[in-house]
Amino acid sequence: MRGRRCHSDAMSGAATFDFAGERFVMLADRALFWPARGALIVADLHLEKGSWYAAHGQPLPPYDSHDTLDRLARLAIDTGARAIWCLGDSFHDRDAAARIVPAIADRLARQAAAAKLVWIAGNHDGLTAGAWGGEVADEWIRDGIVFRHQSRAGETRPEISGHFHPKLRLSLRGRGVSRPCFAGDATRLILPAFGSFTGGLDVEDAAIAANFSGPYRAMLVARGRLLSLPCGRTAENDATADAPIAANRR
Repeated sequence: MRGRRCHSDAMSGAATFDFAGERFVMLADRALFWPARGALIVADLHLEKGSWYAAHGQPLPPYDSHDTLDRLARLAIDTGARAIWCLGDSFHDRDAAARIVPAIADRLARQAAAAKLVWIAGNHDGLTAGAWGGEVADEWIRDGIVFRHQSRAGETRPEISGHFHPKLRLSLRGRGVSRPCFAGDATRLILPAFGSFTGGLDVEDAAIAANFSGPYRAMLVARGRLLSLPCGRTAENDATADAPIAANRR
């Protein structure tokens, strides 16, 4: 892959799994990699969220966009990605382009030159064709899988999306723990928010559960292993709850 590393320390924090007949790599840093397509897939970067708050009277350090793009660039190198697909809400609001500083704009242009950059339109970002050297689309379909910002009711094809910022909340040894996670079943997968300055919604919240017809899984990578926990009203009574996602230790 022209000098790019495919196996690094960051990639060791990953786990392979099968979805819609394809092999994917789930990365600990809230991203997905599709080796067959060489595509790094992320959702909800919410770039320029800090500057949005500053413009509304809540001054915050203006470094969230830099940190998000640092992590994105590092994963692109670590995976050897030939393409980066951003599944919507890449910018926090429709006026972010007017606030973006030259250094961030330059970083986006350089990233687009290094790997094909695809912006899937979200409900926040006001993207235009050719934005920072990338391609803009309402949705992206590859090998029968639909990539869009928000899961669509009635979709019968395999679908990967973002929008909901799922988080897994657990109690461990009497302490509450919250981590961004993936939510999925055999035909739908919702990615966590990739942005460094993003909140999250409980993975079992009704707004997320409504995207699945039955039990689904909360998934995240810890110490190179894919952890998968049942969600949904009937998950605890479903003997097949572990079946939809086939995970392998990497």
